Amino acid sequence: MTDHSLPRRLERPSALAFLGYVVAIVIVIWAFQGAGFSLDKVLTSPPRFADFMSRAFPPNLESEVMARLGRKMVETLQIAFAGAVLGVILSLPVALLAARGLIAGPWINGIVRNILGFIRAVPDIAWALVFVVAVGLGPFAGTLAIMIDTIGFCGRFFADDMEAVDKGPSEALTATGARRLDITACATLPAAAPAFVSTALYALEKAVRSSTILGLVGAGGIGIELKVGFDLFDYPTAMTVILMIAVVVIAIEALSTWARKTIIGEQR
Repeated sequence: MTDHSLPRRLERPSALAFLGYVVAIVIVIWAFQGAGFSLDKVLTSPPRFADFMSRAFPPNLESEVMARLGRKMVETLQIAFAGAVLGVILSLPVALLAARGLIAGPWINGIVRNILGFIRAVPDIAWALVFVVAVGLGPFAGTLAIMIDTIGFCGRFFADDMEAVDKGPSEALTATGARRLDITACATLPAAAPAFVSTALYALEKAVRSSTILGLVGAGGIGIELKVGFDLFDYPTAMTVILMIAVVVIAIEALSTWARKTIIGEQR
């Protein structure tokens, strides 16, 4: 028998739900006002953007400029790789303390997770400013900023990965009287290893993207060249930097995807 009933109409919201919708709309309007959103500026921006593009093209491809930018891009990659490697290595012991039900009690889990939350809440460029003050201008400050940012990123996800593994092997070892540390080393870590690899590769991609702008605050890398280009209205050089950053970031992401598929067989 064919059902000819009318489609179900939207239910009338309750008074509390309606109030919630009103509050949400007010918050959105308030956010747009505070952000200085202007439809007039949006409509009048294309000519100015076209003027910038006409002054930025063709990019500056002079050999001297490309050699200088190339050295800065290599420095950027060095900052990203060094900071990411240190951050991933240091994330593992931190994640062991943050993961619930492994080697630490609830109080330590909570404290470490709050610390990781604080690290993630502070932007990497703010960490770069902190380390510029602490260790001075240059790529070392950028490396430390990437390291701290990676610890906040990987520490949280490593902990979640260990909590999400199959509990069967751990419970079997527990039944034999194995210690917590032995259970973690023999069951939890091997099971979470593929997820660790995936997270570490994502952290490397993130580090490369972040390291391209750390030079804006004096933490080394190609970001300083981008800032100088715009400050001096040298738009062709600035466009060259932008294109170099785009090519390098896309290439790193492609290599990371290939490595992820090769090592663990699938993307996370």
